[in-house]
Amino acid sequence: MSEQVRPVRDVAAARKALEFFKIMAITAGCALVVLIVIIVINGGIGRGGLSAVWSPIHGVIYFVFVASIANLGFKVGWSLPRMILTMMSGFVPVLPFFVERHVSKEVEAQLAAQGAPVPLARD
Repeated sequence: MSEQVRPVRDVAAARKALEFFKIMAITAGCALVVLIVIIVINGGIGRGGLSAVWSPIHGVIYFVFVASIANLGFKVGWSLPRMILTMMSGFVPVLPFFVERHVSKEVEAQLAAQGAPVPLARD
């Protein structure tokens, strides 16, 4: 996607939003894979059992993932279509892992281009 890069107003808040997004992308990706495995083991959708327990949990995880994308998107100046496309990555198993890597590199480069200091790893 080619978008105009808008300056980030609060770099510290953008970094926190990026970290939360990373955590939620990995969590949502794992939750989706678990849901698919449960559905396959159950023999299809609507069979109850473990699927009836995990589906609502997965839904909550996905909702928090969507909120993390909106939070990050507003902080770094993404357009609404960009946010929606990123949110839709949660519909495809394993795709959130790849989107997380792509978004992380892109946002970190955007913050670095603004001259924002990169935090050092703590001991």
